[in-house]
Amino acid sequence: MKKIIFSFMAGLLCHVGLAQETSHDAFIVKNLDNNTERFSKVAREIWENPELGYLEFTSSKILVEELKAAGFKVETGLAGMPTSFLATYDKGGPVIGFLAEYDALPGLSQDAVPFRSVLVEGGNGHGCGHNLFGTAVVASGVALKEWIDANNIQATIKIFGTPAEEGGAGKVYMVREGLFEDVDAVINWHPGDRNAANASTCTAVMQGYFKFHGQTSHAAGAPERGRSALDGVEAMNMMVNMMREHVDQESRIHYVITNGGLAANVVPDYAVVEYMIRHPDVTEVKDMWQRVIKAAEGAAMGTGTRVEVEVVAGIYGLLPNETLAKTMHKNLSIVGGVEYDESEMEFAKQIQTTFNSPRVPPLSVAKEVQPYKLTHFPASTDVGDVSYVVPTVGLSTATWVPGTAAHTWQAVAADGMSIGYKGMMVAAKTMALTGKDLILNPLLIKEARKEFDERLDGLVYEPLIGDMDPPLHFRADQNKVR
Repeated sequence: MKKIIFSFMAGLLCHVGLAQETSHDAFIVKNLDNNTERFSKVAREIWENPELGYLEFTSSKILVEELKAAGFKVETGLAGMPTSFLATYDKGGPVIGFLAEYDALPGLSQDAVPFRSVLVEGGNGHGCGHNLFGTAVVASGVALKEWIDANNIQATIKIFGTPAEEGGAGKVYMVREGLFEDVDAVINWHPGDRNAANASTCTAVMQGYFKFHGQTSHAAGAPERGRSALDGVEAMNMMVNMMREHVDQESRIHYVITNGGLAANVVPDYAVVEYMIRHPDVTEVKDMWQRVIKAAEGAAMGTGTRVEVEVVAGIYGLLPNETLAKTMHKNLSIVGGVEYDESEMEFAKQIQTTFNSPRVPPLSVAKEVQPYKLTHFPASTDVGDVSYVVPTVGLSTATWVPGTAAHTWQAVAADGMSIGYKGMMVAAKTMALTGKDLILNPLLIKEARKEFDERLDGLVYEPLIGDMDPPLHFRADQNKVR
């Protein structure tokens, strides 16, 4: 009889617990549904004012004002970055962090239409959806704050406004400043062409400029007096291209000559090449970067020029956390994907006709949630450095038409209209529900920390940037195009 009573009581408590959880979920989801129009306008306003890394003065201000209005205490200009911010709502308890991005990309100006239509010649555009990224995080944080208030729950929310993800690695400076030291877990997301909440790894990266200095001269009248800085760049590029044969197959090496001289009949005394070196292993990245530096020094010696190395960014790959990822996947499955209406379906069909790809996924992918798995993403993000100091989790949602590649005009187009906004709200709901789970279940945080420590395996995080200041000028010249 006692066993029967115990079994009945256990079942009753489980039922009550599920009912309470459902009630909490419903509160958060309804809150975000009610504020969809509000945050869609915020995302659109940032989309209409695309700003490059470290220059996001309007974008960051828009998000800061939303957070202040919601009752957050906001600090700005952290870690030497004028467009960074930290918004805190402190009610004690566990500390849950969220990462907000809001920088755009150069040369991707595009209207929110399913065909190529440049708004500003040479202008910027949100080709990676960071107008949605930052807005969804703010929406999620505000909804979670209102849930905390409504239920008298002890918890603290910290929203980190992180500039210059697209090359400037703003998060690394915030990590180095110690801003994440009291955070129990960090939640973030990224726009994409499908819905997935996986435990992911990615590549570490070093990025910088190699600036060659030579001697100008008349290229025909007195060539012997000149020492071409462009020769230095080209010699370096040739040697690095030879190096490709002798690096690990998972390596990635990219470069672009950003300054090659001004006139063919003038020996250029200044030339610049920008390099990015990637590999899943941060130690391998460090080694390759030193080899590239040696190639630059050899090129300078051989061409009678001088080379100056300016590091722009150095970031770690992602440290996955399956404890958090499985929780986020559960919540994404509850929220579901993106449903297109008739006009969105027509927009999506037209966009897909512009893809230069033989394989285009069906539009139904947008409403599906991909199966959970451990994945590797071959690109990079400065979220990686955050993941090496605090358990971190992220997801992607279908803000873009299935088959859309990041950093394209097709992505910009969707980021400025309802398809992007719908995906943004899927992300906001999923992040808020995941934050709720962490707040209500301290054991989940403990398990995530245990996995974090095991994956670190004694590794001590050291920023790749050393003691350098944030490269606030990184995109300044490109911004003049606008």
